[in-house]
Amino acid sequence: MALRSQKKPLGLVLLVLVLGMLIGSLMGTLISEFMVDGVVKDFFTRSITPGFTPTTLDLVVLRFTLGLTIELNVISIVGVVLAAYLLRWYE
Repeated sequence: MALRSQKKPLGLVLLVLVLGMLIGSLMGTLISEFMVDGVVKDFFTRSITPGFTPTTLDLVVLRFTLGLTIELNVISIVGVVLAAYLLRWYE
């Protein structure tokens, strides 16, 4: 039985990855609430926050402020990997 190579729509891939990140972050928050302080809790709850600072574009009539930050921790990365794995098997 040969595996079929099927291309997924980009919107679906992005949606699944963002949902995986959100669910992973929620799981990280819940885990941090119930864990005892210590090295393991620090490992799971320590995060990095890459992103762009807010930038304003003033067009006289319209003013846009754009910025993006992502808070990554171990559990959110696990959520993304799990979502990507589930997406692989979705047809």
